[in-house]
Amino acid sequence: MTVLCLVELDGAEPADASLRALSLARSLGDVNAILFADTGPQDTLARYGVTDVFLIERSTLDGYAPQAWARTLAGLATETGATAVLAAGTDRGNEVLAHLGAITGLPMAANCTLVTPDGGKTHRLVRHRWAGLLLEDAVMEAPVALFTVATDSVANVPAAPPSGGTPPGPPVPTDVQIHVHKPELTEADLRVRAVESPAGAGGASLATARVVVGGGRGVGGPDGFAPLEELADLLGGVVGVSRVVTSEGWRPHKQQVGQTGTKITPELYLACGISGAIQHIAGCAGAKHIIAINTDPGAPILAHADYAVIGDLHQVIPALVEALRSR
Repeated sequence: MTVLCLVELDGAEPADASLRALSLARSLGDVNAILFADTGPQDTLARYGVTDVFLIERSTLDGYAPQAWARTLAGLATETGATAVLAAGTDRGNEVLAHLGAITGLPMAANCTLVTPDGGKTHRLVRHRWAGLLLEDAVMEAPVALFTVATDSVANVPAAPPSGGTPPGPPVPTDVQIHVHKPELTEADLRVRAVESPAGAGGASLATARVVVGGGRGVGGPDGFAPLEELADLLGGVVGVSRVVTSEGWRPHKQQVGQTGTKITPELYLACGISGAIQHIAGCAGAKHIIAINTDPGAPILAHADYAVIGDLHQVIPALVEALRSR
């Protein structure tokens, strides 16, 4: 069986969330990766069990256009005879697969943690509901299964170690076939399109960053985020915010961490001046380590933190930045 997997890039390499999606895809059949890029990281994709890579010509489709991406996936699914199409459960992954479901009339399941073929045209799956507060067992009956993979619940496991060797399970492809694909699109498919400038391209996104420095009401205002930006840059991470920050208009919604924002799974989440409402915790619970900086020793987020600094972030953050720069 052939499985198509939309792979998002973080710089020149696949985003961590996409590698997790590939890890799940291997259990469903031969994995074909789809990249909207001029070149693909063949060695990395081979280690994750990819047999074929479809590169979508930039001359045909420049920038992010969700309906056009979905139309491209629909065409490739028909061309390859795919039994499943999946993507990471990121903002883009969920949006593109939802468009694909609308175009094809097929059902789509979001944020799956387990998918098992059940013979014929049926898949059994487990997926997150209520922002991950519960798991749902379901059965999908469709000629082609469409689903996204929960970014914080599927392990990132290569099919082969970088040093080689013989891993358990099916044999790992040693030669990835590259196909340059030119999709057939209409003007309507390109009506909604986001073109990224070079200054905004690359780097980690909030959903895939390994370090997130979060700021809440305690930051004090838009100008208070400058030290957090500096700290995030030193740690190789990105800035996230609580809902109240976006409600006040201090930062854009795309930086919001929480149930109505982005769910994050970093190695480190440094929460600064964030009280820790349950909606916010739902978005950061997947972090491996949480450090909270807060003046309130009774703030709810402290119950979820591995470490806490009870103090003024306006003093703690500059001191931390200075210490990092001195090293």
